[in-house]
Amino acid sequence: MSYRRTADFLLYDWLQVESLQRRSRFSEHSRETFDAVLDLCEKLAADKFAPANRIVDTEEPWFDGERVHVPEAAVAAARAYAESGLLGAAQDYEIGGMQLPCVVEMAAHAFFSKAGIGVGGAGMLTSGNANLLMAHGTASQKEVFAKNEFAGRFFGTMCLSEPQAGSSLSDIATRAVPDGEDFESDPLGPRYRLRGNKMWISMGEHELAENIVHLVLAKIPGPDGKPVPGTRGISLFIVPKTLVDGQGRLTGERNDVALAGLNHKLGYRGIPNTLLNFGEGRYPVRGAAGAIGYRVGQPGEGLRCMFHMMNEARIAVGLGATMLGYAGYEASLDYARNRPQGRAMGPSGKDATQPQIPIIRHADVRRMLLAQKSWCEGALALELYCARLVDEQHTGAPEAAAEAALLLEMLTPIAKSWPSEWCLEANSLAIQVHGGYGYTRDFPVEQYWRDNRLNMIHEGTHGIQALDLLGRKVVMDGGKGLALLAAKVNATVERAMRQPELAGFANELAAALAELGRATKAAWATGNAEEALANAVPYLQAFGHTVVAWIWLDVALCAHAKLAQGGEDAALRGTLAACRFFYRHDLPKVAAWLQVVASRDDTCRAMSEDWF
Repeated sequence: MSYRRTADFLLYDWLQVESLQRRSRFSEHSRETFDAVLDLCEKLAADKFAPANRIVDTEEPWFDGERVHVPEAAVAAARAYAESGLLGAAQDYEIGGMQLPCVVEMAAHAFFSKAGIGVGGAGMLTSGNANLLMAHGTASQKEVFAKNEFAGRFFGTMCLSEPQAGSSLSDIATRAVPDGEDFESDPLGPRYRLRGNKMWISMGEHELAENIVHLVLAKIPGPDGKPVPGTRGISLFIVPKTLVDGQGRLTGERNDVALAGLNHKLGYRGIPNTLLNFGEGRYPVRGAAGAIGYRVGQPGEGLRCMFHMMNEARIAVGLGATMLGYAGYEASLDYARNRPQGRAMGPSGKDATQPQIPIIRHADVRRMLLAQKSWCEGALALELYCARLVDEQHTGAPEAAAEAALLLEMLTPIAKSWPSEWCLEANSLAIQVHGGYGYTRDFPVEQYWRDNRLNMIHEGTHGIQALDLLGRKVVMDGGKGLALLAAKVNATVERAMRQPELAGFANELAAALAELGRATKAAWATGNAEEALANAVPYLQAFGHTVVAWIWLDVALCAHAKLAQGGEDAALRGTLAACRFFYRHDLPKVAAWLQVVASRDDTCRAMSEDWF
């Protein structure tokens, strides 16, 4: 099933997004308007992004000492995207948005990740940056910065990591000090001077837009001149590349933000990835060194505000990983259907006198294609389900909204990490299906793998997501979130038990869920965090597989019902086959992962450093 047909099935049949039209925010929409947005993104991705995908991979951005150069194809794609109005698609009509449901917006934006995830690259960061400001910024910050980002005039970044402190944000060294005695009275927000260095900043320097809005984490020194230790001392600042006035007009003053160099990554090569120096004095502004920044929120609340963007980015990374896997799946499926090699296996073996057959007729090739299909379509369903929870959180009745928020918090580590691991594995199998050709640039699958390898690190590694899940999410509020998720899974199990074709899967899922609950308790049985969290990654993997098995069973129930209503449909049969594959080949892995967790295995934490 193509991505478009899969998305249509998941949106309209499984998630029933047309029902959102009954809510006032989406009342002017219909399936026709949703389809129009999907059509627009599909066409724009095909016309602008897909042709540029290989170009930006082979012609990386470069710095001439003054400006960063990117291929013209990437410039055209980024500008066409900005001019389409899609950056603010989910925003209010009053500020130029379309008031699209998040689930439709994400399904539509997925076309760009599939066609060329390293082309342009500003969409996810810019919309996430602006969404954060809409949630936590002042009225003037929303008007001057966020609205101009939605309009495509300004592009945005997120500046967290530093050369000496990657994911360890409590150790950041960037400092922010009040800029003059009147710093609190600036119309754009409390004004500070920032000094420090930020590393791995995607889209940190370019000329694709009029301005770049950096969201920067930094520490404000206390009364003793020293920063507050830990994450409690982190604040958030808007640091524009070029200063603006209260109406968002460029003043012509270059802020003290300088490009120190470009990082050359394995994938996403079309996106300038930068090391930025803030306040080094290369561009003195208003007679002094230090980059001018405007505080967002209260002092010490920077990380809380930034998590608004980080959580949004984690789901976006998961969807990007999904679509790279999907692109590889479609490419290898097409190759397998058209590549003749080998002969059919008969009762007595192969007959060399017979003509060659397409490799898709070999069982092992079908295994690899089924694995890709089950991982990529399962991941897509998970991501769209999470997006549907966002819509419920924002527009549902109070009780339903609160439940959706809690469930989304539980699923975010999985939505980021699971596709990043298993859709990367799908890309590996896509290369394998192509054989020796898979390693060459004559086919796109090697680029998909390189691009996707970054997503295991983007927005928090597996280890970080695992610590968040086992160390915080499953135990918060006495396990309230885990109990809610279990109730959702059990509801699907009960429905599936009434369908003879799916009852076996329902029993297997119920057993996996029970084992997950036992392992969670066993991990924390001693109350020793070091013991519990030493095997957090196997726990994350088992948790993720259980969640995706639940998603697959729920999707299979929908496919089964559609088949019962309308007779045979090859695509729906394929959906049920992918579900079956996942239950037969993947769900059994859960028991092995959880055995390590439940026993609080000490192999890793007891390993002596000098034994390596």
